[in-house]
Amino acid sequence: MQIAFWALSILAAVSAVGVIMQKNLVHAALLLILCFGAVAGIFVTLSADFLAVAQLVINVGAVAILLIMAIMLTRSVTSGSPFNKLCLPALAVTSLLAAIVIVIVISTSWTISSALPAEPTTSYLADILFNNEGFILLIQLVAILVLAVAIGAITLLREED
Repeated sequence: MQIAFWALSILAAVSAVGVIMQKNLVHAALLLILCFGAVAGIFVTLSADFLAVAQLVINVGAVAILLIMAIMLTRSVTSGSPFNKLCLPALAVTSLLAAIVIVIVISTSWTISSALPAEPTTSYLADILFNNEGFILLIQLVAILVLAVAIGAITLLREED
């Protein structure tokens, strides 16, 4: 499990850097999907099954598909952002935050539990969310709202014939 964890961690980090460095927006979106999938795999190796499924459904399933739809509606996919005036301040802020996180991780004494992982919680959470008193109607209404927003965005961005 440790080998899978480290392999998925390296894959997530490399694909995240690829998203930043990529000029082609379609390739960046595909690398972002790969990064989201690697993070879901990390959750699986940590026995966080519900977080892994939520990561796949929300980020890979919804965000990435909407991002790809938005990219397909743009005119210039391959040029990227040629004029970025805030690249040096963004690099400085990111470097500062990365240094703070590294210092906190190194200075914290991490305890490793020898206990076995807890039983999977996915079925229990599904029973709570989708039973008669649950949130199934709200989830269906949100799905209809997202569909209406997507159709509205396509209608507004469509070229006049």
